Amino acid sequence: MGIFGKYPREYNPKVHGPYMPGRFYGKPDTPLGQVKLGELGAWFARRNKSPQAAWGAVHRTYWRWAANNLHVRNSGFVPFGQAAMVMSIAFFFLLYGERSWHKHCKYH
Repeated sequence: MGIFGKYPREYNPKVHGPYMPGRFYGKPDTPLGQVKLGELGAWFARRNKSPQAAWGAVHRTYWRWAANNLHVRNSGFVPFGQAAMVMSIAFFFLLYGERSWHKHCKYH
């Protein structure tokens, strides 16, 4: 992804049609699940490790999730339940030190 808020450099409206934010427009590569163990180092070396690429991956993941769960006719409770679970897990780890039993135990 180029500059924040712009289309990716690989996107060509004449070739790809309407822009879909959850789609990767770069050169396709072997999926991680199909990479053999000996080829794993070369596969990681081909990855773009810039902050813009990381932001693009997070952005695409959110839009894929939103298209499947949030932007549908009858979404129901699923997207809100998933968001509540993610927040619960995040706060569990953030506050683990304050809730640890060993920290407050007077017998230890």
